Amino acid sequence: METLTLRESRLDIGTEGVAVFHHLRGEARSPLSMALRADYADMLAALHERQVRALVLAGGEGGFCAGGDVKAMQGRLADGSQSAGVRERLQDMHVWLQQLRDLEIPVIAAVDGPAWGGGFALALCADFILATPRASFCMVFLRIGALPDMGALHLLPRAVGLHKAKELLMTGRRVSAQEGQSLGFVHALHEPEALQAEALTLARRFLPAPRVALGLTKRLANRAYELPPAVMAELEACAQVACLAEPDHAEALDRFLRKQPMRYNWDLPGQPA
Repeated sequence: METLTLRESRLDIGTEGVAVFHHLRGEARSPLSMALRADYADMLAALHERQVRALVLAGGEGGFCAGGDVKAMQGRLADGSQSAGVRERLQDMHVWLQQLRDLEIPVIAAVDGPAWGGGFALALCADFILATPRASFCMVFLRIGALPDMGALHLLPRAVGLHKAKELLMTGRRVSAQEGQSLGFVHALHEPEALQAEALTLARRFLPAPRVALGLTKRLANRAYELPPAVMAELEACAQVACLAEPDHAEALDRFLRKQPMRYNWDLPGQPA
């Protein structure tokens, strides 16, 4: 196990290739402070230098991320600096947010407690959201007179559809974990004491997956709503050339012809759903 301790977080990288990024200010519900934002950028740079096969985002106990640092916002308002540098700060944030969304490995958010405002958007950057029954989600921005940011206006319509997204964005109402599951953005519910273990179990199930094919599948799926069919078809063709040249493809064909079990088969007996 390799551990990197950052400002308000910790990155644990297991020997099998699963990394867990922990928010450490659980007592404050892990606000998206400037320090935590910098930690995300540093964490992604660290992953780039290592052979990681899956990433789990884990908040502190009882709280994933309650959104922006309101105390810091009030301080900037008091000294007249609230508007200064907002555009630059958001532009800098979107650099690492895009990197997080485009990671060519599975990303799993383990949500216990509130994922509100930017915390909700942060969870939506993951490919899978696991939640506890006490988790909740809220696009709380309008309650404090702010526009939904951190990519929320892009991510939420793609997760739940445009009209439901408008409802959640414009009302700022609380969404329970159970409703999140019915809307489709919560993958599964687990009790708090089992959440991290279940997130790790899900992450490890991807370890036998063909790395290049899995990564390109995710990357192209992320572009599917923005690009016309002809462009997607061209990207698909180019990506397939890369996948079919990989040793994973040759090994899978050999296993199939020899009637051996596939190395990556989600439906093998005894595997969790």
